[in-house]
Amino acid sequence: MRYRIQTLNNVSVRGLERLPRESYEIATDIGQPDAIIVRSADMHAMTIPASVLAVGRAGAGVNNVPVAALSKRGVPVFNAPGANANAVKELVLAGMFLAARNICQAWAFAKSLSGDDKAIDEATEKGKKNFVGFELPGRTFGVIGLGAIGVEVANSAERLGMKVLGYDPQITVQRAWQLSSSVAQALSLDDLFARADIVSVHVPLADATRGLVNESRVKLMRKGGVILNFSRAPIVDDAAVVQALDAGRLHAYICDFPNNALKDHPKVITLPHLGASTVEAEENCAIMVADTIKDFLENGNVRNCVNFPEAVLPRATGTWRLAIANQNVPNMVGQISTSLADHKLNIAELLNKSRGEYAYTLIDAEGNADETVLTRIRAIDGVLSARLV
Repeated sequence: MRYRIQTLNNVSVRGLERLPRESYEIATDIGQPDAIIVRSADMHAMTIPASVLAVGRAGAGVNNVPVAALSKRGVPVFNAPGANANAVKELVLAGMFLAARNICQAWAFAKSLSGDDKAIDEATEKGKKNFVGFELPGRTFGVIGLGAIGVEVANSAERLGMKVLGYDPQITVQRAWQLSSSVAQALSLDDLFARADIVSVHVPLADATRGLVNESRVKLMRKGGVILNFSRAPIVDDAAVVQALDAGRLHAYICDFPNNALKDHPKVITLPHLGASTVEAEENCAIMVADTIKDFLENGNVRNCVNFPEAVLPRATGTWRLAIANQNVPNMVGQISTSLADHKLNIAELLNKSRGEYAYTLIDAEGNADETVLTRIRAIDGVLSARLV
């Protein structure tokens, strides 16, 4: 079988090379694609063809993808969690150093100097007192969100001699194993803000995280605190942060999201969304999402998915595979099994996983399957998509 992949942005060749040309046709302008790979393009206003079986985001956030609408169609949305973690971690640490030593302000001052070398030297000596910074060992660093990026940031801060607090009520077992045992647990967000000198946020943008860094929480921070935001702009209330900076309660705000309220403020450093902008991160994201889509198209397996549960089933020899996305309601598996039995098809292996309002089922069956089986299964109330793999 030959699959058709549409790319909405320039995707790293290293990733696309994972999709062999004898089995995959890849283009930015392609009709009836089986899957779409996207980086930053906004898909919300896009008419997504009915042929699309999956969407892969070559990055972590999926705010540019209409996840809810695709979920109702039974279309998995994949991302690349952790593929850009090192790149973002390094930028967070750079931001912390920029803030602690007032480097950008000092650099701007040095660039503004004029006169002969003697005059510049004298002005340097007089002016350097305006840029006195602070050292990091012994300071308390608060990390909100302990996913792939947050864990790396927390561990790196601990290795710099900082006291590290972490807060993530939904931390996974995998991330907990990766987290340094020296990282202390904050009891709540307010507890973290009250104890931290520096706070870094690493959570996705959702209703629950919008304005997470707000006026009341900023007021809890120690005088001279620093806030770092390399996640999403709306997670931080810009007005509250600017007010705290102007009042002298905060020392600095470092973020990846310039706007008119922030870009010219003397205590704010805004970067042009550089978090994952490294060659290595772009390659890693493209490789991960290409591998994920390939496994889904060829085997029906679901990994790194934001809207359906992880479901990975080794292929049973001598069988064909049925992949079904459905609403998470009672008796779905029973109805599907009955449909197969009525067609004299024997189930060799079955995996059913649920996640919230959606579920996903993989079945390896014996016998001769045809489109009539799919037609009957698709007619079951609650089945969103079904295909033979």
